This record gives sequence, C-alpha cells and structure tokens, in this order.
Amino acid sequence: MRPLRMLGHLMLMFLLCEADSTCPTESNPLTVHPPEVIGEYGESVMVNCTNTELIFEEMYWRSGNTTSEKEEEQYFIGWSVPLSDWHVTAECVIKLDDSAECSKDAEITVYKNPVKVDLFPTKHTNSAVAEKPYELQCDIQEVAPVQNLIVRWYIDNQYLKTDNFTNTSKTPVNTFSTRNVVLRKDQHGAQVRCEAQLDAPELKNPDNIVVREGDDITLTCEVEANPPPVFNWTRDRVNMLENTNELNVIRIKASTTYSCVASNYLGNITKIFNVRVIPRPTALAAIPTTMASPKKGCPLELMPAEAVVKFGDPVSVNCSTTDPDFLQMGWEAPFGGTGFENSSLVTWKVDKLQEWTIESKCLVTLTYDQCSVMPDITVYKTPDSVTVSALDGGPMVEGTEYKLNCDIINVTPQEKLQVKWYKGSEMVHRQTFNDTSVTPVNVSSTLIVTPSRNDDRALFKCVAELHLGPNGPELVPAEESLPYTAVVHYKPRIQNCPSSYSGMEHKFHMDSLICKADGNPEPALHWYYQGKPIIASEPLTRARSGEYTATFVNSLGNISTTVHITIEYPPSFTCDKSYVVQADVKLQNECEPQGEPKPDIIWFKDGKRMTTPQYWRKHESGNYLLIAKNNYGTVNHTFYLNVLYAPVFKEENYTVEVTVDGNVTFECHAEGNPAPEIRWKYTSADNVMETTGGRQKNITVTGATSTNAGVYICVATNKVGSVARSVTLVIKDPFLIWILIIILIIVLLLLLLLLLIACYCNRRKKQRKYSLVSTNIPMTPKANGVQA
Repeated sequence: MRPLRMLGHLMLMFLLCEADSTCPTESNPLTVHPPEVIGEYGESVMVNCTNTELIFEEMYWRSGNTTSEKEEEQYFIGWSVPLSDWHVTAECVIKLDDSAECSKDAEITVYKNPVKVDLFPTKHTNSAVAEKPYELQCDIQEVAPVQNLIVRWYIDNQYLKTDNFTNTSKTPVNTFSTRNVVLRKDQHGAQVRCEAQLDAPELKNPDNIVVREGDDITLTCEVEANPPPVFNWTRDRVNMLENTNELNVIRIKASTTYSCVASNYLGNITKIFNVRVIPRPTALAAIPTTMASPKKGCPLELMPAEAVVKFGDPVSVNCSTTDPDFLQMGWEAPFGGTGFENSSLVTWKVDKLQEWTIESKCLVTLTYDQCSVMPDITVYKTPDSVTVSALDGGPMVEGTEYKLNCDIINVTPQEKLQVKWYKGSEMVHRQTFNDTSVTPVNVSSTLIVTPSRNDDRALFKCVAELHLGPNGPELVPAEESLPYTAVVHYKPRIQNCPSSYSGMEHKFHMDSLICKADGNPEPALHWYYQGKPIIASEPLTRARSGEYTATFVNSLGNISTTVHITIEYPPSFTCDKSYVVQADVKLQNECEPQGEPKPDIIWFKDGKRMTTPQYWRKHESGNYLLIAKNNYGTVNHTFYLNVLYAPVFKEENYTVEVTVDGNVTFECHAEGNPAPEIRWKYTSADNVMETTGGRQKNITVTGATSTNAGVYICVATNKVGSVARSVTLVIKDPFLIWILIIILIIVLLLLLLLLLIACYCNRRKKQRKYSLVSTNIPMTPKANGVQA
C-alpha cells in the first residue's frame, strides 16, 4: 500500500502544480453538507465535511481565527458554527502534504427576524376618504438579510401585493414598504395590514412511521422553499449522500431513524423519520386469499375511541365487533397486543404507558374482508420545569424594549400548551403553539416588555397549562415559574424637595434637609452654592443664607432644583452706648438689633415703656432701654440719646420807645441743644452796653440820644442752626412832641370846621327845594318861569 500512497501523492501534487499551486474544482476532494446554511443570529448551525481522498495529513474546519480539532484518519468531520458574527465564514480544509492543501467553503447566511413592524399613514391622518388614495407605510426594524425579506399587503384577508428588496447588506437594517390604498364606501372599518417575513426553507411536520418487518417504504422529504433546496439523507447519523427528496428503503428489518436535511442559500432545516418495525402477526397467515365483496364500514367499536393519558399511567381500550360472522379479532401493537382470538371483545391494556407514539390497532378478520381501527390516544407529559429569564440580560432601562423568555422543559403535546404571562396578578400575554410533535420538546415563549419606572421590582412569571380537552383532564394543573423580579433603571425624578427652608445657625446643614428624588440606580445628591459644590454636612452660618442647588445624579441622567435657605439666629445688639441725633428727623435705626427672624422690639425711656418712635423730638433726650426678642432668645441694650435742635426765641420782634436822655434795656434769650451762642448786631455807641445774665444777653442804652435810634438784631447760633430776631429802638424828643400835638389839634379843628360848613350847605339846599314844591300859589299857563 505504501507505493500506492506515494503514487497518489505524486498525482495530486502534479495536478496542483498544473493549477499554479491552487486546488482546481475538479481535483478538490472535499464536499460540504449542507453546502448552504442559514441560521438565526446568536444560535449555531451544524456543518459536515466529507473527504474522498484516501491519502492526506490532516483535515479540519476553520472560521475566522478559530479552528476545529484536526483529524488525521476521519474522512467525515462535523462542526457547530456559532452565528455571533454577521459576516461569519466556515471553511473545510484538507492538508494533503506540507506544500498542498484544498478547502471548501460552506455558504452561511445569518438572519434576524424583524424586531418590530409598524403600520401608519404617511400624511399624519388616521382617517381614509372613500375612493381616494390613502398612503400607508410599513416600517420593518432590524431585519437581516433584507434581500430575503418579503412584505405582503392585505385588506382584511384580500391579498394586495408583495414587496421585495434588493439591498445586499448582511447586517440588520431598517426598511419600509409603502402602499396606496383606495377604499370603497362599503369597506368602512376594513383592516389593512402588512406582513413581513424572511423567505427560507420550511419542512412539513416530522413523521413517525410503523411498518411490518420486511416491508419496503418510501420516505418523502416535502419542502416548501425558494430557491429549490438540495437534500442530504442520514441513517442513524451516518451520511447517505442522497440528493433527492424521496428515499426508497427496501426490506426494512429493524427500527431506524432517518433524517433529511434540506438546504438552500438561505439556510437549512432537518426532518426526522422515526421508522418502527414490528413483527408480522402469525394469525394473518390464515386469512383466505379469496374474499367476498366487503361491506361498507368496519364493524368495530372502541371504548374509549379517544383517550388522553399521562406518560407512565395505565391505559386500556376495549375493542368489540357487531358483526356475528367475524372469524377472529386481535390487537396489533408493538406493546400491549393480544394476538388473535375468536372472542368478540378484545382489550388492549398497558399498565405503564411509556411510548409517545401509539400505533396500536384493533383488527377483525371477516369472511369477506379484513379491517382495523385505531384509537386516538394522546400521551401528555407535564413540564419538568418552567423558568423565566431575561434574554437581554439586565438590568432593564426605562423606555427600552426587553425580552423575557419562558423556558418550558420537556412537555408534550405542544399544540395543547398555553403559556400565560403575568405581571403581578395581571395577565399580560397568552401564547399557543401549533407544533403537532408527540414527543416531549422544550418550548420557549417570549414576552416583550418596554418597562417604566413603575415596573421596578415588578414580578413577572409564566404559567404553562395543558388544555387537553374533554377526553382527559380538561386542564392539567398549571406549572408555574418562580417570579422574575424586574430591575428597572431610570433617571432621577424629584419627589419631595421644599422651595424654601429655614434652619438655625451652627446647627442646620444641607444634609439635614429632606430633599428626595426617585431613581434607579439610587441617585447621588450634590449641593451647590453660588455655582460651587459644598460639603453638605458642614453647619451653615448666617452669612450663607441664599439659593442652593440640589442636583440628583445617576448613570442615566440628572435633575436639579433650587432651595432658598434662610439661616436663623437669636437677637443681638452691636449698638453704641450713646447717640446724638437731630430733632424732627425720621428714625434712622440708630440702634437696630440683628436676628432672624427679625426681632420684635420694646422701647423704654427713663424706665417707662413707650411706643416705638417715628421721629425724634427736641425734648426726647434721655436714657433708653431696648428689649429685642425672636424665636431663639431675648437681648437688652441701653443707651443715652442726645437730641440736638436749633435755637428757638421765646419772643417775637418788637419795638421799644425811649425819650431823649432816657434809659432803656432790652434782652435776647434763646434755647437750643446744644446751648446757643447769642450775639447782638447794632451800631455801637458809648452809651450802649451789652450785659450777660444766665443764657441771655441784654442791651442797655443810657441817656438815649437820637443817634441810638435804630434796629438792634439778636442772633442765636449752635451747631444745628442759627436764628435772629430784632428790636427797634425809637428815641422821643418832648419839644417836638408838643409841636406835633398842636399841629394835630389844628388839623383836627380844621377838619371839624369843614365838616360843619358842609352840613350847613347841604341843609340850605334841602330847604330851597322844599319851599318850591310846597307853594300853594296856582300856576297859570301865562307864567314863563319861576323866581325864588
């Protein structure tokens, strides 16, 4: 054999050299099964590689930087390829010697079903008008590969159109399909919908086949796919390399499992055929080869005809015939059979049912025919476990879509299974299944959740129920998962924080203020004063009253609010022991106490309580006591107040008369605070002298002469102001006085004389007029005038 091995190497090396050190297709010894694979992102697919070259050094699979175990003697290797990369590759490699190798790629397509499909009008209106185009848009989110996406449009159940896509992107994309719909008046309330799906191979349900020993059968792998798939058959996991959808099996001798893998470039799918071989019953040898025409129907009755049995429980079915001319009856079954008897009632009984596929049939041999009936037996099994987990990990984030997965392990029949989802005590989703497999399967149900902050710590659970119908327990006791506690993260939201607050000096600090925010993770609170961070545990002083900013921060965001802080403290005085003020001036807080809240003040003067002054009056100098009080204490302060005011004269301006050579004294007195200085302004003379007595200054004129006559001005001045008053001095001469008196008398006499003359003249006028009117002499027309 060694020369043959060397010859094979030399021939293959020659061929490779002729091909410029490549591996020509006609010389490649590798075959990949299936050649094209499709799988969902995150899962894995199985690929097989077969080598027809007997002489080689090693053979392995390679995907990116990862390789499988290298085989040196196996001609068939399989590998599970994880679909965690949208551009995943799988390459089968055979190394013939140190200088030559061949490879074959498996075409892998990674798909992802749409995350979300939304339908909405493009013109932002929810109402369609009859007989007018109404444009709708179907949004498909995160689908791959988009070139295999098919979108079908329907009005109610009427098909409208199909949209395909030409984008060759391998990674998930968002796309859309639009449709102008014209609705008739009679279509009011019609439902328009779009359906998005990926086109890929789909096998019909798997088969469980029971045949008699030595029979021939044909296994059909029925596939719906576009493009048409290629087929790969295996028997008990051994590759048969049959590329056909029908497999002919001749003279089956033992129970065998066949599998058919259908593949196109979109993916692959496997169908299982469980072929069970049963021995032929010996009683059938006695069936006549010539029979009369059969009667219609089979005269057999099963009791019960339908049954639902829990796996491992006992079951029995009675079979009886109503035909008196039967020859023999019996149960043909892989277990629990009875053989053939001449009795009209035979029973199929199993003490512990441990098969999933029930192929038992009751047969009757008649004089004219043979017929059989099979009971309809459903074998069920409750789940081994029901669990809830988060597909996307955790924790959840508010407003983000998450998926919870309910895993129901080892349950059958799946088509009788209902999964109910609960949030707390509220049912939020229900799911049923269409798989008709009779063997136990693992089932998953997904709940899509878009959580809010109210869902934090919410309990989600799923309940698996078998609804088996009237022939068994209508509802098997539900299997319930342990609750899944949702942890939802959300940004802070302020719950309770005052807009203003008052605290005591040296005792209040920002940590002691109740200011809370709701958030997950628990938000951290940071305090700022005048834009700068502060240490919240430090007590505040009165100088730190003002606006503070509270900022709550977690990993999802932050939120701020302001609080006006007033630092309160007991009253205190920083006043002097004495004050000097001016009279009639508004109170100017000469001694205002400090304190927060503002203290109440009680005034005392010279030991007597008084109302709070508004103005200082000129006579209010004295000793004062102030008592200041607020919530935090009471404090006293005494001071002397000196009220200053301008000088004030007691007398007004006046005139003084004195005769020549007479003596006269006039005084000037004023009061004020401080005591005013008094001075006179006048024309000095030898006979005029100033004298001081107490708080006044006097002017004395001795032996007055005419030169002393005039105005004497007294001026009073202090630091507050200055005032003046005047005294007019009149000097009287006696001789002149008598002359003035005589002149006055003469004037008065003249005036009296003139008055008498005037009175006399007036009387005479009145008398002459009276005599003229009173005369009794008659007047005649001849008179020309009147004479007095």
